[in-house]
Amino acid sequence: MKQKILLVDDDPGVRRMLVRVLEEERYLVVSASTGHEALQRLAAKDIDLLLLDLNLPLENGWATFERLSSDHPCLPVIIITARSNQLFPALAAGAGALMEKPLDLSKLLRTIEDLLSEPAEARLARTAGHSAEFHYLPPKR
Repeated sequence: MKQKILLVDDDPGVRRMLVRVLEEERYLVVSASTGHEALQRLAAKDIDLLLLDLNLPLENGWATFERLSSDHPCLPVIIITARSNQLFPALAAGAGALMEKPLDLSKLLRTIEDLLSEPAEARLARTAGHSAEFHYLPPKR
């Protein structure tokens, strides 16, 4: 059975590109352009991993992250952003990874694989503020 990724990004070009790349890797991708849409998609489907952009209309990505992770603490989350200085907020929030744009797609795919194979206990430890592996991928230069 294909693993499902919820992709949340307000940029339609980024969404199209990431959907294409992820579907080529045999993931089922559900996309959303706002935090509200993301919450609706997550409620309606079993999602295995969340790719979340921080720059979202209406509700910012961190507010969306808080709502999604409080309802689904075992859901692995990769924050994707063009914003600088988000490493410490991502660590403190319990995200599984932070990737800065422009994205390195091969590193993104490896990180997705790593987080999907991670035990639920590690995710819960990270969200509870305990020591757990964190993936930081600075922008591709």
